[in-house]
Amino acid sequence: MSLGKVDVLLGLQWGDEGKGKVVDVLTPQYDVIARFQGGPNAGHTLEFEGQKYVLRSIPSGIFQGGKVNIIGNGVVLAPDLFMLEAKDLEKSGHDLKQRLYISKKAHLIMPTHRLLDAAYEQAKGNSKVGTTGKGIGPTYTDKISRNGLRVGDIFHNFEEKYAAHKAAHEAILKRLNYVDYDLTETEKVWMEGVEYIRQFNLVDSEHVVNSLLKENKSILCEGAQGTMLDVDFGSYPFVTSSNTISAGACTGLGIGPNKIGEVYGIIKAYCTRVGSGPFPSELFDETGKKLRDLGHEYGAVTGRERRCGWIDLVALKYSIMINGVTQLIMMKSDVLDSFETIKACVAYNINGEKTTDFPYSIEEGIEPIYEELPGWKTDMTKMTSESEFPTAFKAYVDFLERHLQVPIKIISIGPDRAQTIIR
Repeated sequence: MSLGKVDVLLGLQWGDEGKGKVVDVLTPQYDVIARFQGGPNAGHTLEFEGQKYVLRSIPSGIFQGGKVNIIGNGVVLAPDLFMLEAKDLEKSGHDLKQRLYISKKAHLIMPTHRLLDAAYEQAKGNSKVGTTGKGIGPTYTDKISRNGLRVGDIFHNFEEKYAAHKAAHEAILKRLNYVDYDLTETEKVWMEGVEYIRQFNLVDSEHVVNSLLKENKSILCEGAQGTMLDVDFGSYPFVTSSNTISAGACTGLGIGPNKIGEVYGIIKAYCTRVGSGPFPSELFDETGKKLRDLGHEYGAVTGRERRCGWIDLVALKYSIMINGVTQLIMMKSDVLDSFETIKACVAYNINGEKTTDFPYSIEEGIEPIYEELPGWKTDMTKMTSESEFPTAFKAYVDFLERHLQVPIKIISIGPDRAQTIIR
């Protein structure tokens, strides 16, 4: 960790790598935790002291007393969902209003954005992206087309602006023949959420972040989703609508790239994906089902079954390259505890040609080439130091480090904060 610098923490696979727990493990070392992109489609699950929390928009540092938490301009915010999430946390004794800063430049997810999400998916027929239906894509679309409604707008002719945006959305819904809806109740709660947000520190977060850096404060930027869902570098069009890579921390918070220090890349010891889209190392057999069951692979926000497969080192090397990853953090190592054999995809066979470069498209014609390693057949969940790790697991870690050329500094062997080994 570098004081007066910004360190970035992000997922290197298809999301769901376990970022929430890791942020919670790392936050004691930082003064500030900031979210830089995404919205309530991403759920960060944290478990400690017998309690389970799912954070959707609020940074995971909120559980650490006295830390500054920032929702940056790159985030899209749903006032109603934010209010429910914040009130839940307040009930459990976490005071947010003093410690949470929200960027006035963050865009608002309107109720009609969710309707547009559903209407666009319906119109796609068989080529659905598999969105969470939270209105994320349409909100970013409005942002990019310069039609967005921002947090700062709640102070200036808000009702008028809201009505104009809603009318524009309803005209699109009519064209898409998506007319069977009633927004009365949703809108009521949404407007309550807007009033609730007014109670928070609404700021130009780029000034706040850079002032904190001048004070030599340390900032941890928390990404949502994963690198392979990045709108530019992921498996387009089956991606999210924002830049999930480390560069997104610069645009999503207003900081210069020279301020970035460590880039922590989070991986699972295997691989998962939620929703539609290509997944070269996906398993459709009993092994895939076993990974899902042992790893409790169900979406934190949607509850959807995650697709499971072996670790994909071709995709991982690509993710490490475009993020400038300096340290790796491996989650869910314990899920592989009972496997006889562990496989890792080390190359792709594309139409008879072997490659270790991640290609333009992975939608078809890709056959993963695997290397096999012996499993460790040992329960690691109670272990408290690296010295207790079985030899075969140490060999798996060495194998990954050799291929990825980046050290694995933290290994998670269970969901609890305590089940974390720092090397």
